[in-house]
Amino acid sequence: MLSAAHDILSHEKAPGNQSHVDPGPAPIPHNSSSRFDCNSVSTAAVLLADILPTFIIKLLAPLGLHLLPYSPRVLVSGLCAAGSFVLVAFSRSVGTSLCGVVLASISSGLGEVTFLSLTAFYPRAVISWWSSGTGGAGLLGALSYLGLTQAGLSPRHTLLSMLGIPVLLLASYFFLLTSPEPQDPGGEEEAETAARQPLIGTPELKPGSSSGLSLQERWTVFKGLLRYIIPLVLVYFAEYFINQGLFELLFFRNTSLSHAQQYRWYQMLYQAGVFASRSSLHCCHVRHTWALAALQCLNLGVLLLDMWFSFLPSIYLVFLIILYEGLLGGAAYVNTFHNIALETSDEHREFAMAAACISDTLGISLSGLLALPLHDFLCHLS
Repeated sequence: MLSAAHDILSHEKAPGNQSHVDPGPAPIPHNSSSRFDCNSVSTAAVLLADILPTFIIKLLAPLGLHLLPYSPRVLVSGLCAAGSFVLVAFSRSVGTSLCGVVLASISSGLGEVTFLSLTAFYPRAVISWWSSGTGGAGLLGALSYLGLTQAGLSPRHTLLSMLGIPVLLLASYFFLLTSPEPQDPGGEEEAETAARQPLIGTPELKPGSSSGLSLQERWTVFKGLLRYIIPLVLVYFAEYFINQGLFELLFFRNTSLSHAQQYRWYQMLYQAGVFASRSSLHCCHVRHTWALAALQCLNLGVLLLDMWFSFLPSIYLVFLIILYEGLLGGAAYVNTFHNIALETSDEHREFAMAAACISDTLGISLSGLLALPLHDFLCHLS
């Protein structure tokens, strides 16, 4: 959805035309004389629709959402994902498309809370595998959207071609994922023998390790997590301020790529960096995630200065900065949750995972709220 954000906002339904995401509809009026080639609405609007429902879900998670049975949550997540693709593909207005993005956000938020909590029942090594999977998902989403649209497929048909993904999600959970046996979640070797039966044929997994925690215990655990939560909030604030606030304004006219194509390449390169670093835990373990937050904020500062002074001479230099940005973001994510898994007790781990996953969402939400007025300011200024 974030890769499609520029297309979602670049077109609206005109009489006799197809959906606004198909080729041919009339563009929303935008300031084409601006050096930024601005849309009338920032892509941060799509970001907010994509993240605020997730934020609400993650706020509820530590208060009891993580105590609900897992299977119904996964089913709702899959259905919302499918609904989002259909609604955006057949939408006739930007407002309806944003409703489809909201469905994607519900799917994402509920899915992340559910599966991060579920890792408490498996060996700690699954944190690395989970992070690699989420990085791969981002790369697959961005690369498939870029590749299919570059090949000539319309945005509508590109979105509809993704309907097999929710089906694979449900099939992998109910038929492929195996039920954990009681074990000490220590390392990779245990993963080979920890589970043997598909979840579809076993009694529903019920979270038990954190269900008995009092409010005082939960607050104590949460305070201990702040040294990991705050840096991750800063990392995600900086990178999504770049992604949804600055990407669409980093427009180079001296290249063969159109504005929409440049935006899709930015998204793909960012996701490639995220995938690489989220898969790198066994090669590089970072305990002090504050350093990653500082470097990401430095990236934001450099690109903000370029908004005013235009000192970056080539889009390829921006490509490198965006790839580096993705590497920092992915490393912060995987190392944060790995550190939490190592340092929390078995009794607290399920709650800690559910509580800490609000970090990225809070940072992204704040970035979207600030990116909207920045977009308007820069576009009117130029």
